[in-house]
Amino acid sequence: MIDRSKKLSARFYQSAAGRKPVREWILDLPADDRQILGKDIQRVEFGWPLGRPHCAPLGNGLWEVRSSLASDRIGRVIFCIGDGCMILLHGFVKKTQKTPRADIDLALKRMKELDL
Repeated sequence: MIDRSKKLSARFYQSAAGRKPVREWILDLPADDRQILGKDIQRVEFGWPLGRPHCAPLGNGLWEVRSSLASDRIGRVIFCIGDGCMILLHGFVKKTQKTPRADIDLALKRMKELDL
């Protein structure tokens, strides 16, 4: 029998002010990109633990969902695991080969706010 249950549920990081920056970022993307990101996040939810090319560890408890967006762009959603969920901390369109330190630092800051 095939297991079709979620291994992890995705949850958006929420700031103290109530904002959900990853959700806002996704909603600002074109419809095609939103659909691609949604499917890739869902792939991690149902397939966890999952490796490359869909998901990769960044260290310090951070992981990234790796997406090939329309127009030859690369999207990343950085997440951590907590309370049995994947908590989506930061999303961005990648412009360089290496993940920028500022993006990792922002995700780490948000993870620390969660007090996991």
